[in-house]
Amino acid sequence: MNTNKRMTFHTTLLLATSLLLWNPLQVSAFAPSGTGAEMGGSGMAGGGMADGPQMQGVSGKVVETMNSGGYTYVLVDNGSVKTWVALPMSTIAVGSDIACLPGMEMSNFKSSSLNRTFESIVFSAGLVAAGGNAVPAAIMTAAAPAEAITVSKAEGPNAYTIGEIFEKKDPLANKPVAVHAKVIKVGRGIMGKNWLHLQDGTGSQAAGTNDLVVTTDSLPEVGDVVTIKGNLSRDRDFGAGYRYGVIVEDAAVTVGK
Repeated sequence: MNTNKRMTFHTTLLLATSLLLWNPLQVSAFAPSGTGAEMGGSGMAGGGMADGPQMQGVSGKVVETMNSGGYTYVLVDNGSVKTWVALPMSTIAVGSDIACLPGMEMSNFKSSSLNRTFESIVFSAGLVAAGGNAVPAAIMTAAAPAEAITVSKAEGPNAYTIGEIFEKKDPLANKPVAVHAKVIKVGRGIMGKNWLHLQDGTGSQAAGTNDLVVTTDSLPEVGDVVTIKGNLSRDRDFGAGYRYGVIVEDAAVTVGK
């Protein structure tokens, strides 16, 4: 094995080892998909960890953005330094303020789809919404619908709107709740569960209290109106920046009720 091949082998081995130690959600976020497998194959030529594996969060104003190879590349200015971030394909406007989940920083990364080498870039699994909830874009199979959502409140005991869930989150912690809402996003098979984002038209989008995250074994479709029943959990941290102030775990889901 000549010197160049040996260096390439060692670089690839280092990356593979670090990914095994990475949070499962982040590994799935940058698995090869579509036409762009930037993190695998020849896309890694010349790339390496910046001073070893690091997890770095990035926030600030978006000054440049481009989509390529299934990813969105964003240049973020925090007022003192500009940082390139690679995210799963997202709609991000120049001039907007964003906060990215902690990701792995790499130096001299060559994007094969852009035919461009980034001196330094952070690979993040997604954005963080208002209120601190994670938005793992890569694991979601559909985006929220543009039209207004209005869904009636569930019937029976322990029934709440999503707005009420957030308002009463502390007294409801670890107690059963029932919610009637529309499925706006679905993440399949993440950590052995399906992840749903639900909205019913209540709560505040600006405050991040209009969207309820639910884990379940069921698999409804985006657009389904469902009734979910489960225990409300507070301040759940799944690691790597995936934090949920409010979440319903292991919920039973009934479609069309």
